[in-house]
Order: sequence, then structure tokens, then C-alpha cells
Amino acid sequence: MFVAHAGARPVGRKIGFTNRSIWPRYGVHQPIWGTVYDQTLSFAAEGRARVSLQGIAHPRIEPEICFKLRAAPRDASAENLIAAIEWMAHSVEIVQCPHADWKVTLDECQAHNALHARLVVGTALPFDARIAQVEVVLMKNGREVDRGRGTNVLDSPLLALGHLVSMLKEPLKAGEIISTGTLTDAWPIAAGETWSTRFSGLPLTGLEIQFT
Repeated sequence: MFVAHAGARPVGRKIGFTNRSIWPRYGVHQPIWGTVYDQTLSFAAEGRARVSLQGIAHPRIEPEICFKLRAAPRDASAENLIAAIEWMAHSVEIVQCPHADWKVTLDECQAHNALHARLVVGTALPFDARIAQVEVVLMKNGREVDRGRGTNVLDSPLLALGHLVSMLKEPLKAGEIISTGTLTDAWPIAAGETWSTRFSGLPLTGLEIQFT
């Protein structure tokens, strides 16, 4: 399992298992959260990125929506959440699991930083209140694998952010990047593959990621 090296700096959070439709498949029935580090975060250049899977156990890909915070949300109300958001973007999280069949317990998820391995962030856009209606197509080597929408993520990525605010004992911080959970199922990936995303409903830029 990949772990952050000594001296890694926290730069945000990932929220996991916000997509209720996949709870029975993985044996986890509530959202979780983990830390995103400077060592696990990267930004795509013009919608493209290369990601090494070395050291990542049984990796899977998750297309998501993320937010960067300009301030700590005062509470989980929509008004205060929106006021705290600096921008939104499409992100892709690479998650990992100690078990090849991806059957995990909540304790295992927490012990492995909510299964976080990497986060790739795309082009930033101002927050758009239509975020729940966004739709994504996930493709492997140019062929469609899955489809998802914003309503899969606790009814909206914004509501997923609110859920995180409610879960935390300490407030979020200005500058944090929060990825809100997968819009589709999580799909196995391997070195040599190229995965991509395409969006409709909002002018979000898709990502193309080559895995090595």
C-alpha cells in the first residue's frame, strides 16, 4: 500500500463512498474521508496527465468533482458552502485496497487513509449551481466503460462537501482541495492503459490519463 512519506504536507481531503449505488458491492455503507497530500496531488496540463501506479495496491479509477476552498465553511448550509468555494474542477482519484476483491471493512478503510492513493485535478471553473446535473462518461482506451452523474454523490457534490463539514471535529481550512467522491463505480486500472472522461451538462473539461 502506498503511504505518504515523512514530511508530506496535507493539502486537502478526499471523501469516499458518497456514491450510495456502490455500497453493497464494497461492503461499506457510509461515507468516509481521508487526507490528500502534496505527494499524492497533481494537476493535469491541458487535460492530460501521466500517473505511475508503482506501489499502489489493486488500483482503481474514480471520476469526481472537487472544490478548492477560499475559506473554511461556517456550517453545512448550501449558502455558506458556496461562499467558501473558490473554484470547482473535474478530478480523478486513484484509490487502492489491500484486498484484490475490494471487500473491505470500515476499520480497514480508515487504517489506509480512506484508500486514497493519488488525485489528479483538471481545469478550474467558477462554482456552478447546476453541479448536481453534471454527467460523465468514463472511457478505457477510447471505449466507454461507465456513466455517472452528480446526483450519485449524496445527491450532489455540494451536499457531499456539506456532509464532510458535518463529519469533521475540526473545521476545514482555506486553500484545501476537497474531492467529493466517485460519480461512477470504481474501475480496475493497469499500467499501459489510457483512461479518459467526457462531461455534459456543465463546461467541465474531461481528463486523459496514461498509467505507467
